[in-house]
Amino acid sequence: MPNGQPAPREGDKPAIKPSNLSGLSSEIVRWQKTHGRNSLPWQNTRDPYRVWLSEIMLQQTQVATVLDYYARFLLRFPAVSDLAAAAQDEVMALWSGLGYYSRARNLHRCAQDVMVLHAGQFPRTAEQLQSLPGIGRSTAAAIASFCFGERVAILDGNAKRVLARVIGFSADLAQSGNERALWDMATDLLPDQDLPEVMPRYTQGLMDLGATICLLRQPQCLQCPVQKLCRGFATGEPGNYPVKTRKLKRSAQALSLLWAQKPDGSVWLEKRPTSGIWGGLYCLPVFESDDALKAHLPQPLHARLEALPHFVHVLTHKDLHLSPWIAGFQAAQAMPKAISTDASAGAWFSALAWPGLGLPAPIRKLLAQDASL
Repeated sequence: MPNGQPAPREGDKPAIKPSNLSGLSSEIVRWQKTHGRNSLPWQNTRDPYRVWLSEIMLQQTQVATVLDYYARFLLRFPAVSDLAAAAQDEVMALWSGLGYYSRARNLHRCAQDVMVLHAGQFPRTAEQLQSLPGIGRSTAAAIASFCFGERVAILDGNAKRVLARVIGFSADLAQSGNERALWDMATDLLPDQDLPEVMPRYTQGLMDLGATICLLRQPQCLQCPVQKLCRGFATGEPGNYPVKTRKLKRSAQALSLLWAQKPDGSVWLEKRPTSGIWGGLYCLPVFESDDALKAHLPQPLHARLEALPHFVHVLTHKDLHLSPWIAGFQAAQAMPKAISTDASAGAWFSALAWPGLGLPAPIRKLLAQDASL
């Protein structure tokens, strides 16, 4: 186990909430007021649309990356009604490069459901919010806490780490029953007074502690406002918490890309299926190997086929080894059916048109290069 952490024994029980944690929430609220993050663009608002948008974008994504995307989305879609009325391709185009593209598809569907099923108003409870596409338990709790002061616990990665260390929760969170037990403890530790004002501050405080002080590696315990309450600190090994034994294994995949381009600079792009890699985005035709790409390309085009430098694009749990090939098409030449069996899924896009499409980050970067046929 990392950090010299012993493997959990079968039968290990979750830690019991210590009686001296009754002051935990007030300490976190007090610290957040003066030392927490208070100037992010989605803070200091009770607008559920803005909070929801930020929460979805921040899933698996750093704050620094989200800032520009958040601003662009609000500029184009200032209200949930604007987002619901947009074409999915436009939503995907604005999301392009942010990753985890199912979030964008669910974002669009959620906005439409809010308009159709809830008369344009977000539900006011975490339980109701969870009925919307793309909103899980922790995200629903964050929205309900920030916007409506509901007494409900979040358990995102930051909050999970803070609470597991404070409580000394040593049970393996890879087991669903243990995670439910931590949810229960997180609920027990919530503030119970002045909820409209305190709940948003407490929820933000947990997030801030995990993001700035109670770090995954090298936690800054000497700066922590709840150090005296923390069992993890008392053991001298706070990095041993939380315990989660099951980890996703990294994998690798090789893909070959056909960059078909006409003399006027237009390129052939196809919309990917919603399932699988780059779902719902426009992309160069993808093949499992260079040989498969060449086999689908008519022989006359082989003479105008040129290999471009191979590169690697790193996803969270997979390395994509991409091998692009550029092929020069004549002005009136159509895309062979052997390459594109579904004509409705692909088209030639001019150099002015393709930048406005939803494209995977490596494809956008590739097409942005100056290429000479």
